[in-house]
Amino acid sequence: MEASSVERFFTSVTEFKDYEDYLDSKLTPTDLFYLKSRELARKLVEHGHKGMILSREEFEERKAAAEAPKTEQSSVFYSRSRPTTLASAGKELNDNFLKALAEREEANRSGKMTSIIFIRDYNTLGHEVSGYIDYAHRLKIQDFEQYFCGKKRLMPGRSDLCYYNWTTQTSTSNCSPNFEVIYDDPNGLLFKSKRDQRMLKLDPWSGSGEDSSRVLLQSDLYVQVVLYDHSVRVV
Repeated sequence: MEASSVERFFTSVTEFKDYEDYLDSKLTPTDLFYLKSRELARKLVEHGHKGMILSREEFEERKAAAEAPKTEQSSVFYSRSRPTTLASAGKELNDNFLKALAEREEANRSGKMTSIIFIRDYNTLGHEVSGYIDYAHRLKIQDFEQYFCGKKRLMPGRSDLCYYNWTTQTSTSNCSPNFEVIYDDPNGLLFKSKRDQRMLKLDPWSGSGEDSSRVLLQSDLYVQVVLYDHSVRVV
């Protein structure tokens, strides 16, 4: 995909009130005339019949990220004096994956640790997708209470570190505030910590790298889940 196409695809979402408003922006009067139903027209857009489109989760993630700086600025005084409220606090967690996220939440929020989540599963369209998620970054831009409560499932998206849709063969990669994606290494795909410049390796046979560990989890929520934890050194 060319850079210009990516820029057009990820147009700023702040101009839209909600996901439905975003879908409506892709419709034309002709679409509504022939389909007779706005809901049907939205479904067709969401399923990609009008070209590449953000999923609902990706839209909400990007909108939250765009609005995050405003929220952070308005609450900076309080955040210095009040302890961090954990989204997992007080939740009854039965799945191993959610328990593991809860165990790592405080360390990722405080910067002591940066974790990468690998998820492989099926999205709402039935497509098999997989990807690597910067947990600490997602914690800053999303409300994780919805995941710990079971209202939503955490899934990889096009704006995460790496994303691949096995059905459409769509792939994307992005550096995050905590990690740089490294492709041209003999050991394969790597993530370089921006905090201490150390490499996090994904190959289970070569080790995870210095100050890093790999945990394969059995989860009832996903086909496959792996957590990579990197203890941050101040350099």
